[in-house]
Amino acid sequence: MSNQEQHEAASEPWIIKLGELDRKMGVRIIEESVEKVVATMPVRGNTQSFGLLHGGASLAVGEAVGSWAAVKYASTFGKAVVGVDVNATHHRGAREGVITITATPIRLGRRMTSHEVVITDEQQRRICTMRISNMVVDKP
Repeated sequence: MSNQEQHEAASEPWIIKLGELDRKMGVRIIEESVEKVVATMPVRGNTQSFGLLHGGASLAVGEAVGSWAAVKYASTFGKAVVGVDVNATHHRGAREGVITITATPIRLGRRMTSHEVVITDEQQRRICTMRISNMVVDKP
């Protein structure tokens, strides 16, 4: 592969591929770009014992969407990412419907990325707010 071909290949953003857990949770990709990644997930099938959306499900889907956003960015210059921090605040519960998960960049650096991930219900009410930081690394 020529240097030009390598540069062009490195500058193509990665296309999101759902993992096994994502498929089990019913995640669907709605939008994907360096500027924003949006996905949806049904509440049904992702609840805890009391019928509410499981906080762990929110964290799992939020971490996935935030990481995908970081990989989209890093892939444009031939790099990968690894997660180093995720935190979340749960604001309200959800018992039914579909939640929307939106990741937007806070900072996109050459060594580190930070994204805000907002999870909302069908009425656009905030269910959870997350922040995820990823270290930019060479591809394995």
